[in-house]
Amino acid sequence: MDLHQLMILRELGERGSVAAVARALFVTPSAVSQHLSALQRDVAVTLTEKRGRTLALTPAGVALARAAVGVSVAMAEAERAVDEFRADSVTPVTVSAFHSAGFAWFGALLTALGAGDGPPVSVSDEDIAQTEFSALVADYDLVVAHRIDHEQPWPEHLAVTPLIYERFDVAIPRGHPLAARCSLTVSDVADERWISPHSGFPVAGALNVVAVAAGRPLNISHRINEFFVAGRIVAAGGALALMPRDTMKPGPDAGYVLRPFESLRIGRQIDVLSRPETLLRASVRTVLDTLIAVAVPVGSPAG
Repeated sequence: MDLHQLMILRELGERGSVAAVARALFVTPSAVSQHLSALQRDVAVTLTEKRGRTLALTPAGVALARAAVGVSVAMAEAERAVDEFRADSVTPVTVSAFHSAGFAWFGALLTALGAGDGPPVSVSDEDIAQTEFSALVADYDLVVAHRIDHEQPWPEHLAVTPLIYERFDVAIPRGHPLAARCSLTVSDVADERWISPHSGFPVAGALNVVAVAAGRPLNISHRINEFFVAGRIVAAGGALALMPRDTMKPGPDAGYVLRPFESLRIGRQIDVLSRPETLLRASVRTVLDTLIAVAVPVGSPAG
């Protein structure tokens, strides 16, 4: 059983199509199919099947792809034991994060690594739905992701490093009567107009929690993903919004204030996702340790 063939089977399971695997590995779809066919000849069970026009893994294929993760980890451990990854301290590390996390931490991360002669780092922002974060580990070494605390955990094939738990507060215009309050009940804001992100994004799920507590749907007036844009609309009196307490704390000139709910716990868990074998690289561990040092003082301990 060839390791490269196992890797291609795993890529098919994570990327979802032969074409996507071919693009990621810079080969032709025909080459991918040939490797899968060769692997199939070595095993006694069917690994793939046609679902419409897409080639997908069978349950046996899923099981073998998961086993391939363990094989990759073992190979990575062996390589590290041989030569400590050959000058891995200067190997670039790629990091992605959603917008507010990048805003809060990218500058401090790069400064800290530069001051300590750390490995080169390339950062990217990824404004995506919650369900799409797990796929990013195929393209980045470290993926800063967030999910609402009552949602499903991340897939089991990922390595998950908790960063912080961050509460969501209500953003209110400074001139609004509720801005004088220290905290709010759900009934205080249930009849207000609201800004919501697009469906599938974590804050949209948090607003659903408010709606359930209110016992009726909220009046969603605007659909905005970017917190800076939402803050401007709130400051103009256009609507209320849920905003992260720590990573997007408003300044004195923001035009709005944040107020917590009195008895409703709403927040997001911020984690770093990666492939398990990626964390065996010394340079990646250095960047991850630095990111933890930068992020943890900002919010609450990871939940």
